[in-house]
Amino acid sequence: MQHWINISIMGKKYRVPAGLTIMQAMEFAGYRFIRSCGCRAGFCGACTTVYRIEGDYRLKTALACQTRAENGMYLVQIPFTPAQRANYDINQLRPGIEAFLKVYPEILKCLGCNTCTKACPQDIDVMEYIACGKRGDVEKMAEISFDCIQCGLCSIRCPAELAQYNYAQLGRRLFGKYGMPIPEHLKKRLDELKQGKYESDLKKLMTAPLEELRKIYTSRDIEKE
Repeated sequence: MQHWINISIMGKKYRVPAGLTIMQAMEFAGYRFIRSCGCRAGFCGACTTVYRIEGDYRLKTALACQTRAENGMYLVQIPFTPAQRANYDINQLRPGIEAFLKVYPEILKCLGCNTCTKACPQDIDVMEYIACGKRGDVEKMAEISFDCIQCGLCSIRCPAELAQYNYAQLGRRLFGKYGMPIPEHLKKRLDELKQGKYESDLKKLMTAPLEELRKIYTSRDIEKE
């Protein structure tokens, strides 16, 4: 059983215990995460990592908090993806290809190479939801991309320089606004908020001492999973 492994972090070699995630291995090596750590549970997409294994020519992608460090890893983190993100008014758009052509016309530049899908740490069929967007099928696009965590790895690897995850976000927003009915319990709660039903309770919480807030928090009813 191998108890220690050798990894390289941004060009410098380190010896770390086997069995750690990439993030834990970097912390063991002395790195302190101020950014690019997020939730540590594979949901936020902040710890985007690109790596290569010694002796393997392929460049691989992963989330540092979910991927186990391997011997011979050459690691570098990508703290931010400078991808195009358009500003738009969702009320001025309607579901269909016209919305994408207006907001993200470059979606038609997709080469269909499937590099985005291979880079996705969530195993989402990215190329397929882009194809759905090109057809204007926002319902299918929203369904396929539902687990997207906006990490940007698809965009980093895309030879057509697309921002797939932003297109998926637009598709989900369009479907959420126009393709899904508003639940009755949500309508009821919105009406209650408009009527000011909870204003007095909120004011009490805003002015309550810290100790009282802690007591309320620890004694709250928790729904069973």
